[in-house]
Amino acid sequence: MLFRDREDAGRQLARRLERYREAPDAGVLGVPRGGIVVGATIARELRLPLGVCAVHKLGAPGNPELAIGAVDDEGATIIDWNLLRRLEVSEWALQAEVERQRAELQRWVGQVAPGRTAAVPATAIVVDDGIATGATARAAVQATRRRGAQRLVLAVPVAPVETAQALREIVDEWVCLATPDPFFAVGNFFEEWPQVTDEEVRALLQAAF
Repeated sequence: MLFRDREDAGRQLARRLERYREAPDAGVLGVPRGGIVVGATIARELRLPLGVCAVHKLGAPGNPELAIGAVDDEGATIIDWNLLRRLEVSEWALQAEVERQRAELQRWVGQVAPGRTAAVPATAIVVDDGIATGATARAAVQATRRRGAQRLVLAVPVAPVETAQALREIVDEWVCLATPDPFFAVGNFFEEWPQVTDEEVRALLQAAF
């Protein structure tokens, strides 16, 4: 295994991001939910504020863990059209999933992270606990730039080689600890991969700088 748990991944990423320690214009934005655990560790290690990048993947019909795209909480949508065509997902099914996930994301932000999505630092360090297809990461980049980030750093523990190459081109700085090949699922590279609860997220946000 590459990482013991999400906190271990966050500590390793923090060492790669040391130059941002206490930077007055920088902040960490965690992608719900696992990215907030990793991001909270980075923020704590580097003494930076912690916020939430409110994006959520769109699951494929019958396989919700496979991302066919992603939405943010304001109206932006990223779609993997090649994957959509291969899976023969109908326009009706896609639209239903977009509406369902955006409504659920907005509800979640209101209940778990109110006020944590509005302020975007000039130098935004967007963090997730790993990347597979890259759809959620693309939505995160789009949402963060639209909200005013001047410099965008995307930091993750692990990602597939091809996804890493594509994402590197759309951010100002790409920080990824490992790009294993073959790549099956993010959780395969962690010894401990528990579900992250809303209570855990609330506690991390309350304890953050």
